[in-house]
Amino acid sequence: MADERNDKTNDQAGSRIRIKIKAYDSKIIDQSTRKIIEASERTGASISGPIPLPVAKKKYTINRSTFVHKDARDQYEIRTHKRLIDILNPGPQTVDALSSLNLPAGVEVEIKM
Repeated sequence: MADERNDKTNDQAGSRIRIKIKAYDSKIIDQSTRKIIEASERTGASISGPIPLPVAKKKYTINRSTFVHKDARDQYEIRTHKRLIDILNPGPQTVDALSSLNLPAGVEVEIKM
């Protein structure tokens, strides 16, 4: 009885694809998530997400002058937007559709099966 439950949980854990998407521009990341969702829905897989993850902000402070004027500084910030999509019960058509997607430049996609 316990072995049957373990087999079912292992089957359920193996039948999921987790996709993490990162980009500097929020519009591009939304377009990419829309393309991924449409491609996986066409193949009949169920989807959980997109879940927006917190935006990572990196701040850089640089002196304007090379030597003196310590008070004159420039500040820059890089924002990295992230999304998480879970595709449940994917079939071989879903994997083929995801691998043949043409996503815009500047989008990093990480797929875990």
